[in-house]
Amino acid sequence: MKNPLCWVVLTGISIAFIQQGLPVRSQGESQSDNKQMDNITIRQGETLFLSCSQGDFVTHTAWLNRSSILYAGEDKWSVDPRVSLVTLNQDEFTIKIEDVDLTDEGQYICAVQTSRRPRTTSVHIIVQVPPKIVNLSKDLVVNEGSNVTLMCLANGKPEPAIVWRIISPSDDSLSSDNEVLEIPFISRYRAGVYECTAANDIAVDTQTVELTVNFPPSISDGRDVGVTLGQRGVLLCEADAVPEADFEWYRDDRRIFNGFDGIEIEDDGPLSKLTFFNVSEADYGNYSCVAINKLGSANTSIVLYEMTSSDLEHTAFENNDLLEGPGAVQDGSSGTSTVFTPTCLLLIVLLHLLLKF
Repeated sequence: MKNPLCWVVLTGISIAFIQQGLPVRSQGESQSDNKQMDNITIRQGETLFLSCSQGDFVTHTAWLNRSSILYAGEDKWSVDPRVSLVTLNQDEFTIKIEDVDLTDEGQYICAVQTSRRPRTTSVHIIVQVPPKIVNLSKDLVVNEGSNVTLMCLANGKPEPAIVWRIISPSDDSLSSDNEVLEIPFISRYRAGVYECTAANDIAVDTQTVELTVNFPPSISDGRDVGVTLGQRGVLLCEADAVPEADFEWYRDDRRIFNGFDGIEIEDDGPLSKLTFFNVSEADYGNYSCVAINKLGSANTSIVLYEMTSSDLEHTAFENNDLLEGPGAVQDGSSGTSTVFTPTCLLLIVLLHLLLKF
């Protein structure tokens, strides 16, 4: 057959018959030789080389992808810039496809026309695609008691397996091997960072979602504080809340503001401090701390009472191994500690007794 174009067209028709399982006869009525190669598996983005042997007395050659002609001899028929000719001689006919994509998957056929009869070699290309998470729930802020649904969708080939788990704080009991993670009546203890993992035989893709749970303040019981006249005293109030609570201090029904009568109020995250720099008789009494956020409020009462010399002596005897100094006790917190030896302790007691006379 002299015309290469006619031969390529007839080759395509012959391959169509071969794919349908119908007998094909070339010149001289001899049946063509058909060879099926093992499947080739390749990852997306890699370079594919397709090669078939030529043999002696080859007159025409062609590589086809399904019904499309890629190369006919040295003539490139494909308009795809990724496809190129590598080798064409009496022994080998090889083409190259760069940056393989999922659309390149399918059957490829090398058709060879010899002086005797046509010969075809076919191979099926399988393209594997690493997983990619394409749809993930955004970071969420919900109120305690709400029903929460987290979604994670991924593409890939083979189809990736999806796993949900909470990673901060770590909790193995809260996980799912499904695209959807349902958390009914969520509590504050389920807040944290959730991780979605999509995995197949090729690779793993991981993304995270931060889940914030709002809840009203819960306040720790206040600790009463004893302070001697003229000393410094600190009342502490601590509240757990999301969002963080705002604090208010009250003496009876009267609200106390920062700087009021020499009193300082300092808020630091979940902790509020009410500081008296020079305690007077008028300062002793009952104080209330109120923690407030948009979901609710909580309160506690703290008594500032007078610490007498006898109270100091009693405390000293109970803590003769390690006694916190008056400033620490009066602050109602750990403060600065001072260690008294037994001799020093005895001198302090004698000095208080002499002062009474």
